[in-house]
Amino acid sequence: MESRLLEILVCPLCKGRLRLDREKQELVCAADKLAFPIRDGIPVMLEQEARELGQEPAGQDGAAA
Repeated sequence: MESRLLEILVCPLCKGRLRLDREKQELVCAADKLAFPIRDGIPVMLEQEARELGQEPAGQDGAAA
């Protein structure tokens, strides 16, 4: 993701700064505790598409049963 784009993108809920998580391909809003996915290089800035921080994305086995 281009750094210029990251500089102008803000959280759609609180208008706060976002942090890029390159490993998970997400834009993270610490204030709202949400992570917005980046799909095919395009950030998906919809609240209903965001995951709450602390939850693993679907398809990843991070928690023991």
